Amino acid sequence: MVLPIGADSQRPLADVSVFGLQRRNSERNKRSWIVRWAVEGRQRSRSFRTRAEADRFRTGLLVAQQRGEQFDNASGEPESWQPLPSDVGSHVWVRRWLAEQWPEWQPRTRTSAVEALSRLVPLLALPSAPEPPPGLRRHLTATLRPGAEVEDNDEGQWLDRWTFPLGRLTKPMLAEVDLKLALGDDGQALAPSTAGRYRKIAKACIRRAVEIGVLENDPWPPAPRGRARRMSAKTSRAISIRQLPDPAAMREILAAIESHQPASRMYRTMTAVAYYAGLRPSEVVMLRPSALDLPKKGWGRIDVTEADIEFDRSGDPKTGARSVPIPPVLVEVLSSWITTNGIADDELLFRTKNDRRPAASNWSRALHRACRQSENPPMRIYDCRHAAATTWLSAGVPLGEVAKRMGHSVETLVAKYVGALEGDEVLANNRIEQVLSASG
Repeated sequence: MVLPIGADSQRPLADVSVFGLQRRNSERNKRSWIVRWAVEGRQRSRSFRTRAEADRFRTGLLVAQQRGEQFDNASGEPESWQPLPSDVGSHVWVRRWLAEQWPEWQPRTRTSAVEALSRLVPLLALPSAPEPPPGLRRHLTATLRPGAEVEDNDEGQWLDRWTFPLGRLTKPMLAEVDLKLALGDDGQALAPSTAGRYRKIAKACIRRAVEIGVLENDPWPPAPRGRARRMSAKTSRAISIRQLPDPAAMREILAAIESHQPASRMYRTMTAVAYYAGLRPSEVVMLRPSALDLPKKGWGRIDVTEADIEFDRSGDPKTGARSVPIPPVLVEVLSSWITTNGIADDELLFRTKNDRRPAASNWSRALHRACRQSENPPMRIYDCRHAAATTWLSAGVPLGEVAKRMGHSVETLVAKYVGALEGDEVLANNRIEQVLSASG
C-alpha cells in the first residue's frame, strides 16, 4: 500500500523552519521575491517573479509542515512534491495532485474535486480488472483527501492491483472515460454543468502530470468538436421565466406540501424560506433563530451567514454573507415554527428526528407531490429561489436591491432573469415622460 502524505510514522520528522518573504531591491534581477526556509538547520531559498507565486510556494511549505509531512534532504522540499515515475498507479497520482492543489482551494472546491476524482479513479481500471468492491466510491471519498489514512483493506488492494499506471493511459482509453464521466450510476446523462465539472477536474489532474514532466505527452483527448459550444449554451442560458410559478401558484404549492407525513410541515417551512427570502437550499438548511429578526408586526430580516458546504458541515455562503428582508407572511411562518418546536437560538431550524440535515431528495419529493396535487407544473427546489427573484423584479424592485438580496452582481442578475424585465421599457418611458412634463 502507498501511505498517505505524512503517514510514515517510522521516521522522526525533520526540523523545518519557514521564514517570511523577502524582496531584492535590485532592478536587474527579475526574480525579486525570495522564500527562505531551513530543513535540519540547512538554509534553503527559492526566488520567484511575483509575490503571489512566492506566497503560494511558502504557503505550501507551511501546510506540509503543519500536516507533519516528511521533507526531502536533497531538495529541502516536502517528499510529496518530489518527481514521480510515469509507472506510478493512477490512483496514487490523483492523491498526489489533490495534495498539491488542496491549500489553494476553498472548501466547496475541495468537496467538488473529491467527488469528481472518486468517479474518475474507478474508470481507470485495467481491462482485466474484476468488479470493484461495493464500497470503492465511499473508500475513495474518505481517503483521497490529504492526510487521510489508507487502510490495507479490499478497496485499497483493488486500487493497487487493478488501476492503470499513469504512463499507460492512452487517448482512446481516456476518450471513453471522458464519455462515462457524463453519466450517473444509473447510466443516465448527468446535467451538463455537473458533467462539465467532473471533466474539468479530471483533465486538470491528468494534464498536471504533463506540465511537471511525469508524462511526456498529454493523453487526454480534445473534446469532440462543438461540444464545448453546446455546453456553454446550456449552462449560460437565462432562466425560463414562463415555467416559474407566480405568487398565487406558489401559495397553492406551499399549502399542498403539508400532509399527514410528520416531516411535511418542515418541508413547507423550508420551501417558504426559499421562496419568500430567495435563499439557496444550502443556506436554508443552516438557518438558526439567532440569524432571524422576527418582529410581532411588519417585515423581518434574515442574516445569511452560513451554508451547508459538505455533508452537513457549515461554511460561508457561496457568494458571501448578506442580509435579506423578509415579508410578514414569512415572519409569521418562522415564528410559529420556532415556538412550536422549542428551538434554541444556537440550534439549526431544520433537523430530522435523528438530528440530521433534511435529505434533499425527500424535500424534492414533497415539493413535486405538492405541485401535482395543486395542478401546477413540476418544479425543482432551486426554482423557489428563481421564483423569488422574478417576483421581486416583476414588482418593480430596483435591480441593485434584488441583486443584493440574491447575493448576485447586477450583471449576473440581468443575465439570468432577463425575461422578468420585459415590459420595463413602457414603465421607464412613462416615468421619464412624467419627469419631463413636470420640468416643463
